[in-house]
Amino acid sequence: MPQMAPLLWLNLFLFFSIIFLFFLISNYFIKPLVKMEFTTKQPHLNKLNWKW
Repeated sequence: MPQMAPLLWLNLFLFFSIIFLFFLISNYFIKPLVKMEFTTKQPHLNKLNWKW
């Protein structure tokens, strides 16, 4: 089997790098952006008064 020329390795690297970047960018934009709503409710805390 003949060895691959360095230029072919560079082409493969660029090809898979571009596909990887496209995959990352498409995954970032495919999800709908959900707005965070701030609630004014105070969290309910159970205060325990320890008496020895």
